[in-house]
Amino acid sequence: MKKTRAVPCAGRSAFEALLRGLVLVLALLAGAGTPASAQQTSGAAAKTFPNKPIRLVIPFAAGSATDSAGRILAEELSQRLGQNVIVDNRPGAFGQIAADAVARSSPDGYTLILATNTTHSANPHLYKTLPYDPIKDFEPVARVCMLPFVLVVNPELPVKTTAELIGYARAHPGKLSYGTSNSMSLVAAETIDTLAKVSMIGVTYKSSPQAIMDLVAGRIQVMVSDFATAMPQVRAGRLRVVAVTTAKRSALVPDAPPIGETLRGFDLAGWSGLLAPAGTPKDIVAKLAQVTLDTLARADVRAKLAAVGLEADPLGSEAFGRYLREQIAHWGRLIREAGIQPE
Repeated sequence: MKKTRAVPCAGRSAFEALLRGLVLVLALLAGAGTPASAQQTSGAAAKTFPNKPIRLVIPFAAGSATDSAGRILAEELSQRLGQNVIVDNRPGAFGQIAADAVARSSPDGYTLILATNTTHSANPHLYKTLPYDPIKDFEPVARVCMLPFVLVVNPELPVKTTAELIGYARAHPGKLSYGTSNSMSLVAAETIDTLAKVSMIGVTYKSSPQAIMDLVAGRIQVMVSDFATAMPQVRAGRLRVVAVTTAKRSALVPDAPPIGETLRGFDLAGWSGLLAPAGTPKDIVAKLAQVTLDTLARADVRAKLAAVGLEADPLGSEAFGRYLREQIAHWGRLIREAGIQPE
């Protein structure tokens, strides 16, 4: 039997070509419309944002400097945004628990973290692996404030200056212990050890208030602490201020000299700032940033922060993003110079 080859119908071929062209045009139109549609959705969300409470995660315990800053900020933002901003303390693992929780949250602006130099500058160098990426997993909203720290001792320790502390530590090797609950307290104490060539023993705590209470009780003898946690005990006479960690004297404790006057080059300060999960719509981030900056521009809010030992020092989203990258490099250098090995 002779095989015949089917001849395509011209009408059908033209119809199929037309159909394919129509599908292609529709696909191109859909692709071109997606960004605009997404922008419209995002814009609409920003206009109605927020329409429910916002959760502000604090990586340290109640009573810490970061907690104090967070509660002041939450109260002010609640009034300006017309929705409750609820503080959620998630202490532990030098802030890793809180940072990881926020990184995994929905990127909708309803979960934020008041991050610090511990969670986003020091941890990348203190740990071999982190459950979050401090840059890729977050959107910078605004820097909030700087956190000066003080070197404090139990008043039973017979020292009143940094030089006397160093002399005592050299005369009693291995007899002094310091408390640490964050990167600032750890790096500062280890830097003192390195520069002064002494050997104090570090004791890790889950929170600064817990470490301070052990310092008051004499279970440890030395600590580099934030003002908010230490100063109530100082005023009550239960602790003694030896020095401040910044290069210049602080107006909060004007009689306390900088550690750098004894150990040349010593200059450490902490910071805190608002971050959102990566992928949070840019206009929502912008709205949060503007409200935060407007809040920090008010004299009464700056006074509230100063009352707990915090210095308002705002930066917008872009500048804060650059600052974050600079601080990772800065703290890496500090940690290497202090001789701290990542865990």
